[in-house]
Amino acid sequence: MPDLDSEWVTRAAAKHRGRLERDLEALVAVSSPSGDVSGAEEAIAVASALLPAEARIERPPCSSAGHAPDLCARLDGTGEGRVVLLGHLDTVHAHGDHRSVERAGDRLVGSGTIDMKGGVAISLAVMHALAATGDAFAEIALLLVVDEEWRTGAFSHGPSFAGWDACLCFEAGERGPNDEAAVVLRRKAAGTLRVRAKGRAAHSGAAPERGRSALLPLAAVAERVAALHDPAGPYRLSAVPTVFNAGDAFNVVPAEGELVCDLRADHLGAFEPVLAAVPQGEDGVTIEAEIVRRWPGMDTRDTAAELLERASELAARPVLGSERGGASDASHLAEHVPLTVDGLGPLGGRAHAPDEFVRPDSLGPRLEVALAMAAAALSPGGAA
Repeated sequence: MPDLDSEWVTRAAAKHRGRLERDLEALVAVSSPSGDVSGAEEAIAVASALLPAEARIERPPCSSAGHAPDLCARLDGTGEGRVVLLGHLDTVHAHGDHRSVERAGDRLVGSGTIDMKGGVAISLAVMHALAATGDAFAEIALLLVVDEEWRTGAFSHGPSFAGWDACLCFEAGERGPNDEAAVVLRRKAAGTLRVRAKGRAAHSGAAPERGRSALLPLAAVAERVAALHDPAGPYRLSAVPTVFNAGDAFNVVPAEGELVCDLRADHLGAFEPVLAAVPQGEDGVTIEAEIVRRWPGMDTRDTAAELLERASELAARPVLGSERGGASDASHLAEHVPLTVDGLGPLGGRAHAPDEFVRPDSLGPRLEVALAMAAAALSPGGAA
């Protein structure tokens, strides 16, 4: 069995860091908004072409109906230890807004660069590095899904990896307080509250009293939800109205409307008081509310503590644990793989914005961190 030691981490990073920008550009060149089947298929074709020749490719069904199948690439070894690498290929950017990679000073700007095709590029390099060490593991899997950004149903892949030794997810990386390398061990639960109101239309100038406005009760609900926002409270609840639609014409009392709110907290149960605060009706308007997306939280600080110590030794620098409010598929895998670490992607920012970017000088160092984490997870006692 080869030693996945600090020398291996250094050698493997040096060997494969040259492919990172090239692979990132190839992945970002494909516009792959969540839910677009042809875009997903093209992105999967590119990712498949960038995999090591030894990888065995599978196409498991996506968790969301109407989407292209996901991609699962597997490396079979003769050693011990099974580690799943996790990422997604879909973005929030519509085809008309898509930007391929452009260099702007010290940034690589492009759609999905940081969320999360930069992380996918690093995961592919890790696959190439591990492919040359087949007796260091029993199995390595790279799972790339195509519905992470807009999934509302259950994540279907978790049970397939139950009992595996570790999950490494490649969402954007973090920095410590003194610019140390950091990974994500804690995430909030996430929920999407959807409120629909139905009233009665009427001419807003001639007979407004005959109508029942759906807009006004929804506005009141938005204020109720916002009043429950308590990020410093015991559950760190954030409750933020984000989408509000009502009315079809300027001179008609709006008969229907919809409000969407983004909810985050330490656990899913914190969302129930927000749901309960929505009335069932008001002044002749019926109101229906439901939480259409429930993503669990993640807290692997205890289970990952030893792993971070070993990874820090292998990377020859501190690797710290941090937390993040945004949702990730790592939270779903953590329910089945207790040793789950997220935030192994590059550094960057402006996720979901037109000027989303990756810092190219972070790609090589973050590859070293990812290789150290993989080596630590596969070392004797790696999942202890």
